[in-house]
Amino acid sequence: MDNRAVEEGVSLEESPWYTSVTFIATVSILSLTLLLLIIYRKMVVILVKTFPRDCRAVVRFARVIKTLKIFGLKNMSVGKMFDEIVKKHPNKVCFYFEDQEWTFAQVSDYANRVANYFQSQGFRKGDSIALFMNNRPEFVAVWLGLSKIGVMSSLINFNLRLKPLLHSIEVVNSKAIIYGHELSEAIQELKDEGLLNLPIYCSGHSGKSITVDNSIDMDEAIKRNLGTNPVVKEVVGFHDNLVYIYTSGTTGLPKAAPIKHSRFFFMGVGGHNLHDLTESDIQYTALPLYHSAGGILGIGQALIYGTSIVIKKKFSASSWWKDCIRYKVTVCQYIGEICRYLYSQPPSPEDKQHRVRIMYGNGLRSEIWASFVQRFGVKRIGELYGSTEGNCNVVNIDSKVGAVGFFPRFAYPLLPTSLVKVNEETGEILRHPKTNRVIACKPNEAGELIGKIIAGNPLRDFQGYADPAARENKIIRDAYRKGDAWFRSGDILVMDEFGYFYFRDRTGDTFRWKGENCSTAEVESVVSNVCGLRDAVVYGVEIPGNEGRCGMVSIADPNSDLDMDALASKVTKSLPVYARPLFVRTMHEVELTGTYKLRKVDLQKEGFDINKIKDNIYFLSNHKYVNLEHDLFNKLVSGQVRL
Repeated sequence: MDNRAVEEGVSLEESPWYTSVTFIATVSILSLTLLLLIIYRKMVVILVKTFPRDCRAVVRFARVIKTLKIFGLKNMSVGKMFDEIVKKHPNKVCFYFEDQEWTFAQVSDYANRVANYFQSQGFRKGDSIALFMNNRPEFVAVWLGLSKIGVMSSLINFNLRLKPLLHSIEVVNSKAIIYGHELSEAIQELKDEGLLNLPIYCSGHSGKSITVDNSIDMDEAIKRNLGTNPVVKEVVGFHDNLVYIYTSGTTGLPKAAPIKHSRFFFMGVGGHNLHDLTESDIQYTALPLYHSAGGILGIGQALIYGTSIVIKKKFSASSWWKDCIRYKVTVCQYIGEICRYLYSQPPSPEDKQHRVRIMYGNGLRSEIWASFVQRFGVKRIGELYGSTEGNCNVVNIDSKVGAVGFFPRFAYPLLPTSLVKVNEETGEILRHPKTNRVIACKPNEAGELIGKIIAGNPLRDFQGYADPAARENKIIRDAYRKGDAWFRSGDILVMDEFGYFYFRDRTGDTFRWKGENCSTAEVESVVSNVCGLRDAVVYGVEIPGNEGRCGMVSIADPNSDLDMDALASKVTKSLPVYARPLFVRTMHEVELTGTYKLRKVDLQKEGFDINKIKDNIYFLSNHKYVNLEHDLFNKLVSGQVRL
């Protein structure tokens, strides 16, 4: 016994147990924990429910980071990676196309002949060649071969004609053009206008006569070159440019986004790991290969992992499941329009006779999601959100209906991606009146998705476009702190309390139709050529049962003398199908905003509802604008008209 305690006449055994420091500290901690649980009980429940999902995501994403790190240390290029795959699977089928089978060795041989030929013609690292060709194996083999000598291929939309096509060729300072024989007419149009003075190479004529003036027969030319890897003076590596991919431009013409080898790897490796794909899969790709979805996410599985790819020239709803059965397909890519067309087909025994285990892509409508999965027996839907050039991407790995992806709630405040409030009328990002910083959205609040730019990081960098001025328009600076820079996606999303993201709409001067992003300025430019100095405003409107928004134009026509036939002829000739305005509204005048800009928001809300609008409205049918009468209107809104 402590002598001091004895002297004071108090026994240690007589000290109250509840006065001990340990007990008081324990009770305090437990009380504080209980209080926090009560206050944040909802968040605790959310974290518990999402814990398995978040763990799977962290593990898969860690594999992506590890792979990219290794590729970076090896200074890996897409060409080098493909060479490794060829050594591993030389006789495995790389591409199925119609009745053709291209093995990995055959693709390699073709790509190397392309590389050696164009190197012998004086093309070198840093040059750019325009590639204008329909979906087929040669499309991939050509850009792959050119990449081995450091030449960037600009992957041009095969729907473009005249001015947009010429712009796409010129904006990247193309030194030559390689075109598919099937697109000869489009190239000859430019030649006839005296707009094309570059070397042009024709591919895929299959013995047919080459009709474009002064074309070089590339098929014959490459036969005279070796199918071995080219000997290059300048090394091509991880951080070098690979290709240009075009996005819709707010200036009215396509913007060329440079894609580095590192970016290609990020998209291909990310899709592979997050969707649990394997090298033994057979993937079906009916998307255009000039886009990043088909051309990188899809083709990347073959070039990086040795997955066999079925390439379709164009989408066909009636042959989709037949093809999947024929080629033993296990993975399919989609956009929302594809799923809708498939679902609208009459039921067939083939609906479930396939081996498809996962379909991944973007735009599957939540209204048909569950029914689609049940009808076709697809076990997983991998919805995703992202852009070709952007740095804010999300992926749905657990088939949550309607969601484009998620971020773990516990980590969301720390992530370099954010939803911020915007002005609904103008689409401009709002700032706090006192701090002048952006205002982050709370759960279930709609806002624009932005991503922090970290230079040199393949996940976070933003390379911009061939036109340097266009890059700055996609960046918001001093967002959360002075000196920071964030990429603006231009898209409105909502995050729920569990961290799931849902796509809501596009901001700015674009609309999305038939899986393509369309520039309103591009359409306005074409319309203005017919309408002269009249005010004309283009915007996207929704048609019930259809994905995205189709184009609509409102034109000032105070004297009712607008030539509708001339307008129809011009838009049909100058614009691809998906960019043509399906509706035209003629008005006495088009209302302006306080800053003298044409008011789009109200017009977009009114749409083409002839029950509410007194102005004349026309619908594009068989290349002619016809009056939108009640019978046609009712068929459109009830889905009886195939668009």
